[in-house]
Amino acid sequence: MYPNVEQTMQEIERLVNIPGPSGFAFKAIAYVTETLEAIGYDVQRTNKGGVLITVPGKDDTRHKYLTAHVDTLGAMVKEILPSGRLRLSMIGGFRWNAVEGEYCEIHTADKVYTGTICLHETSVHVYRNAGDIKRDDDHMEVRIDEVVKSQEDTEKLGISVGDFITFNPRCEITESGFIKSRHLDDKASAAMLIQLLRYLKSENIQLPHTTHFYFSNNEEIGYGGNSNIPDQVVEYIAVDMGALGDGQSSDEYTVSICAKDSSGPYHYELKQHLVKLCKDNNIDYKVDIYPYYGSDASAAMHAGHDIKHGLFGAGIESSHAMERTHKDSLLNTEKLIYHYVMSAVL
Repeated sequence: MYPNVEQTMQEIERLVNIPGPSGFAFKAIAYVTETLEAIGYDVQRTNKGGVLITVPGKDDTRHKYLTAHVDTLGAMVKEILPSGRLRLSMIGGFRWNAVEGEYCEIHTADKVYTGTICLHETSVHVYRNAGDIKRDDDHMEVRIDEVVKSQEDTEKLGISVGDFITFNPRCEITESGFIKSRHLDDKASAAMLIQLLRYLKSENIQLPHTTHFYFSNNEEIGYGGNSNIPDQVVEYIAVDMGALGDGQSSDEYTVSICAKDSSGPYHYELKQHLVKLCKDNNIDYKVDIYPYYGSDASAAMHAGHDIKHGLFGAGIESSHAMERTHKDSLLNTEKLIYHYVMSAVL
């Protein structure tokens, strides 16, 4: 049966529990590689560390390209403070208040330590104005779960500047059909592409056009899917999240089709094609504009590729924080992915 949303949610849960901020996503990439090889695909690893699958189609002259990214937000050790705590440098575009109080892991060359991301002036019994202090690089730090009282104590653990710090995803699937977790952006989309590839192989389905599936590992820092695009590619789709909030039309129950983001409008004819696929196949959708957003598709355009670019994905509440979506949004997104890959190139 396809799509099977319950299986997709289980795949998402497996992915979000694999730590992998940009620059440190090799475990997630290894998981995708092993999963797709077990299904029966030939997997190409790019020099940048991404995963590329090519599925031959009836037409091998005009190709499609779909991408989702497995890298996430995170941080690195910027400084070891005299107290033994850690000062941080962000990886990706989030706000410090989104991770305040979060459990985290510090990844050294030999060991993983746990800790908590804290405001330095957290204790309201000591700092009268704790609620008013700005959450920024100068005030946020990691409290390590080891007996450390000095910079030297922390260094003896093997912790050093440049070590990666990952956030506890806290993934939960509710009886009401929601999945809530960090890093649904964009591991939800990666899971959906894996599920589609599994279905195509199990049913021996031939696509109308040769189609490439790329799992990128640097999207959150702007250049995940801007290379390894064959010359035959005509259409490029980034399967990524729909951003929700005031003034947005997208929600947690439909597939969100992007008309424009911070890079400018997406290809009009391709966007209209996606809308028509939704109308023709009873797929619930919303068209939206994401004002502070960029994707692998826009990165590919900035890199100079001559392609038609599009973007759609599940509606994700509270992006770059404690995210959430509903199984209905996943279902509608998976339906659109399938009908898109089965459609003719414009």
